[in-house]
Amino acid sequence: MKKVNNFIQRKSLIYKTNVEYGDYTINHIQGCSHGCKYPCYAYMMKKRFGKIKTYEDWIKPAIVENTLELLDMEIPKFKDKITTLHLCFTTDPFMYGYDVIKALSLAVIRKLNDAGIKCSILTKGLLPIELKEYSKDNEYGITLVSLNEDYRKRIEPGAAPYKQRLSSLRALHDAGFKTWVSIEPYPTPNIIEQNLDDILEAISFTDKIIFGRTNYNKEISAFKHHKEFYNEQANIVIEFCISKNMDYHIKDGTITEE
Repeated sequence: MKKVNNFIQRKSLIYKTNVEYGDYTINHIQGCSHGCKYPCYAYMMKKRFGKIKTYEDWIKPAIVENTLELLDMEIPKFKDKITTLHLCFTTDPFMYGYDVIKALSLAVIRKLNDAGIKCSILTKGLLPIELKEYSKDNEYGITLVSLNEDYRKRIEPGAAPYKQRLSSLRALHDAGFKTWVSIEPYPTPNIIEQNLDDILEAISFTDKIIFGRTNYNKEISAFKHHKEFYNEQANIVIEFCISKNMDYHIKDGTITEE
């Protein structure tokens, strides 16, 4: 198991957001060890505001060591305002290979659930089977942009293998939880040749699919027909979800005028 050597303190934790995953969020970890090679919005935002200096610093996660104390203070203030609290917006609550992060995230979710707060969780790691004992209102998701392990090792070298991610999600689905998959950021064919239908079939057991393009990437823009490509792929997702009676969400900017 990997060790965390960095610890920070924060003055607040819960804040409002307007993303599709939840109306409030927390980030009880700073940074992410998955080392994704596509542009990371979270890293760019943290660097812009001076929270992180280099990508090498970003991939060494730091635990917010006063997380549980902050939640004790903030939950009474926010619990009647929150519909769904998302873990996490700028980090990953189940970073692959970190038992200490897993334990803290489970404690966070338990504390939120005990206060009657529904949680939405998204990870590129593994969803712990212990979550089946948590609130049945919780919703669990994974990011999955390919089934090709060579691509995963090249683009998401620190993240969990795709099959293991799917297995951890399936286990919670089979336990009666609502599950979903984020296919974002989806790559263009000049980055990897693959069939979206294969991914859709692999995740057809889930309740919802979120699909989005890759942003801030010169390779994507260099692909001559990238707008047409993303329009086609988004429509494939929509038609698939309608045929399976699944919910879907296409991220803003994915479907454009060609």
